[in-house]
Amino acid sequence: MRITSLALLALALGACASTSGSAPDPTLARTVALALLDRGARSWNRGDLDAFMADYVDGPRTSFVTNQGVMHGRAEIRQRYAPRFAPGGVRDSLSFEGVEADPMGPEVVHVIAWYRLMRGDSLIARGPTSLVLVRDLGEWRILKDHSS
Repeated sequence: MRITSLALLALALGACASTSGSAPDPTLARTVALALLDRGARSWNRGDLDAFMADYVDGPRTSFVTNQGVMHGRAEIRQRYAPRFAPGGVRDSLSFEGVEADPMGPEVVHVIAWYRLMRGDSLIARGPTSLVLVRDLGEWRILKDHSS
C-alpha cells in the first residue's frame, strides 16, 4: 500500500503539533517539509498555479526573495509566476533535493533544499532555496521563501 504525500503531511501535521510548546521532532519536521515540497512540485508540474500558490501564507508578511528583488504577499508572488503558467509559458519540471529541515519552534520549521528545473533530460536551473514554514489556519505553509 502506497501512502501519498498528502497522507504523510496529515500524519506529520498531527504529530508536529506540540502540547508542551516545544519544537516539533526533527524527523517529523523533515516529513512536513518533504510533503510540502512534493505537493508544490506536483502542482507546478501539472500547471496548477492555484494549488502551487496555496502553499504560501496569504498575507503581507509573506515574502519571496530572488536575485531580481523582494516580493511581498501571495498576490505579488503569484504575478511573478503567472507567465510561466499561461498558455505558451515555459515552466520546466520542478523537483527538490538535499532537503534539510530544522524545527525552530512548535509552529515554525526552517527548510534548506536545492530546487531543480529540468527540460526533458536537460538541467535548466538548479539553486538553493531557504524556506520558513509556519502553521497557518491548521496547515503548514511557506511564510518566507529565498531562492537563488
